[in-house]
Amino acid sequence: MKSNQTISAKDSDFDRQWYLIDAEDLILGRLATQIADILRGKNKVNFTPHVDCGDFVVVVNADKVKMTGKKLDQKMYTTHSGYLGGLKETPYKDVMKTHPERVIEHAVKGMLPKNRLQQKFMNKLKVYSGPDHPHEAQQPIKLDMTTEGTK
Repeated sequence: MKSNQTISAKDSDFDRQWYLIDAEDLILGRLATQIADILRGKNKVNFTPHVDCGDFVVVVNADKVKMTGKKLDQKMYTTHSGYLGGLKETPYKDVMKTHPERVIEHAVKGMLPKNRLQQKFMNKLKVYSGPDHPHEAQQPIKLDMTTEGTK
């Protein structure tokens, strides 16, 4: 007789892969959702929501990522120190000039679950502003992110 038990995967059941993504001319939001899915492991058959079953992602050319519409001029990144008058707003353009890798990290972090696993997922994301990265020893698999249905 066959039992109908749900199999819950353990952390040791997963073989971690390394993926390389070239962010040149890709749209930020669409790229971030695909990266978040890979980090969580939603592309795997035995995905388990409460287990870190994702893979490592290396993103290069973060300084060449695009945004649609007027977001280039209108988008603001805000932080607050907790004190009165402690609100700081930084335009998207300025962040792209100084630290373009933070733009992708911020977008991906917003698409991950807000729980204990979020920091584990973020530690598996490596973002670099240029075309070079120090992860050649891991032999990352190059992923082709297409921009279907976009202008």
